[in-house]
Amino acid sequence: MKVLLLGATGLTGGFVLNGLLARDEVEQVVVPVRKRLQLVHSKLHQQEVDFDHMGDHAALFEVDVIICCLGTTIKKAGSQAQFRKVDYGYCLKAAELGRAANARGFILMSAIGSSSSSTIFYNRVKGELEDAIKGLGYPYLSIYHPSLLLGDRSEHRLGEAAGARVMPLINRVLLGPLEKYRAIEAATVGRAMVNEACSLVSQSAAEQVVQVREYPDIVKLAEHTA
Repeated sequence: MKVLLLGATGLTGGFVLNGLLARDEVEQVVVPVRKRLQLVHSKLHQQEVDFDHMGDHAALFEVDVIICCLGTTIKKAGSQAQFRKVDYGYCLKAAELGRAANARGFILMSAIGSSSSSTIFYNRVKGELEDAIKGLGYPYLSIYHPSLLLGDRSEHRLGEAAGARVMPLINRVLLGPLEKYRAIEAATVGRAMVNEACSLVSQSAAEQVVQVREYPDIVKLAEHTA
């Protein structure tokens, strides 16, 4: 299978990329990038892309599955408008190009609390993106709702760094319906996404499937042995 990965330079995306390259089911990993990665691998196909003109590279999206880990923060983007441009505009355009090219699966990194009716801007944008991609009619759509992601980032995020120190303790008391709010290792999310993408090799598209993955489901998927 051919998989296109958006956000390969991010925390979770890096784990997804390495995981895909290691899997026998995957013959090629297509990675649109602003700047080429240092990584060299026989399965890796990198393409430098101006994300404002993604449609100029429509042929890249002729793949079986798209995994979207693309995202930024309002602080890094510089404004709400720029944040929306990346987290909604770029991700939706990629989904549209993939669907037009008959990709059969789309795996989206979203966030816990995402809802198009949320009063919180970040959650509302994420929810609006989910709704828009659902409307594209992918045969298989999986939406990930992790809480705080744990791992070593190339960029420092003060709030997340503080949360990472206390969340392993807080996780112990987040039980039952609160379990979905547990912090989770980005590596775990990456393994789950790779396992789910590879499972689509043998799945037929008789009817549309939409999955929403929260903490317990993500952990279970990550533990799956191919």
